[in-house]
Amino acid sequence: MIGRIKGILLEKQAPELLVDVGGVAYELQAPMTTCFQLPEVGASVTLHTHFAVSESAQQLFGFISRRDRDLFRLLIKVNGVGPKMAVAILSLDADELVACVRDDNVTALTRVPGVGKKTAERLIVDLRDRLKAWSGAESGVAPEPAAGVSGMPSKNALLAEAESALVALGYKPVEASKAVSRAYSDETGSAEELIRDALKSMLP
Repeated sequence: MIGRIKGILLEKQAPELLVDVGGVAYELQAPMTTCFQLPEVGASVTLHTHFAVSESAQQLFGFISRRDRDLFRLLIKVNGVGPKMAVAILSLDADELVACVRDDNVTALTRVPGVGKKTAERLIVDLRDRLKAWSGAESGVAPEPAAGVSGMPSKNALLAEAESALVALGYKPVEASKAVSRAYSDETGSAEELIRDALKSMLP
């Protein structure tokens, strides 16, 4: 069981990451809540991990905090929710997800790709008691500080990277393109920022 890794961030094409740990490069899938907090490529990063094995694949999932990993593990215990869907659900941050469950907000949950009304209702029922005592306090190792940005990416590069990330989460290409274009502004400085703003425009 791989519980945590620390190494050099080689690639980040959200939601996919590549981290070099002592000469061995680990491929990981990470929720957007983690991708938003990652340092620049080439910097040191510490990730809490979950190793998932199925009949068709072996996947390693990475989280900037133990708290997010704990929430991921709660999600995949819900009937009908697999790791890929759990990563998509975590495009909501932990506090937003807890609020959806507490307020019986089925509509907000069904905006997440792959989550239908029945799955949203099941999430609320299964998680309500488990999340009652959910703390806002962070646990685990704090993220490494991000390195400075060496240059501003072009608009086309930002749009392409953000669209690709949303499609990987399960959004339809047309929906992703519209959301990214709507969220982009001349002040947009990174793909992570653009993805976050695009998600906010789609998720209540």
